[in-house]
Amino acid sequence: MTASRLSSLVADGLPVTVFSPHLDDALLSCGAFLSHAAGRVPVTVVTAFTEAGPPPHTVSALRFLRTMGDADAARLYAARRAEDRDALGLLGARWRHLGLVDGLFRRRPARTRGTGPRRGGRARPGPHVYPTYRFHLCANRLSRYDSGTLARVAEAVARAAPPDGVLLAPMAVGGHADHLLVRTAAELSHRWVAYYSDFPYDQDHHADLAFLLRSGLESSVWERGLAGKTGLIRAYRTQVGALFPGGRVPLSPEVYLLPRGGP
Repeated sequence: MTASRLSSLVADGLPVTVFSPHLDDALLSCGAFLSHAAGRVPVTVVTAFTEAGPPPHTVSALRFLRTMGDADAARLYAARRAEDRDALGLLGARWRHLGLVDGLFRRRPARTRGTGPRRGGRARPGPHVYPTYRFHLCANRLSRYDSGTLARVAEAVARAAPPDGVLLAPMAVGGHADHLLVRTAAELSHRWVAYYSDFPYDQDHHADLAFLLRSGLESSVWERGLAGKTGLIRAYRTQVGALFPGGRVPLSPEVYLLPRGGP
């Protein structure tokens, strides 16, 4: 399917609300479409996970901070929030940061944390919800310790999404838990939701088949204005080098899954 349905929604004057897991996901995945929409209808980007947690950090989190070139997580995330405000300002979109802790740094509720070794000498689980990036945070499943986080994201979706507007949420391509949390919250909202393919993770991964089978959605591809999207992505200066080694941002069409019928 072409982008005609997306264009029609904007032409009808419906406000657009994008739920973004992190401070860059909305423009990475939807920047070209949002550039088109922002000049015509109100556009708001609500970003869920906008804070780092305090040290001590996991090995995965420390590796991420080294890649970013800043060992101070709080300072890095303050810079990321400023970048997001600036980038969305270039677009003419409104922004909202929910202040939830990024999955790399999120800790389990205190009552679930053990201290000292288990009987038999086995170590108790550490305090982090997702101890490793590869085997936990990007394993395409949610930790049982994230139920409270899911409730907070679901509440934010219900509060922020206009009942008569366009709500965009991630497909969670790549299986990152923070993306899964936002997608699940959108599904639980029972609102009209269009799902965007998570760029650049969709360059190496496929969408979750179970989600596709149960969703019954129609695919729509957006190809207008892709060249202008590159400048928006480069506004996230702390991230672009790690996401795109060598500095080249692929001009990949944006892919959306839309419900049949209108909002």
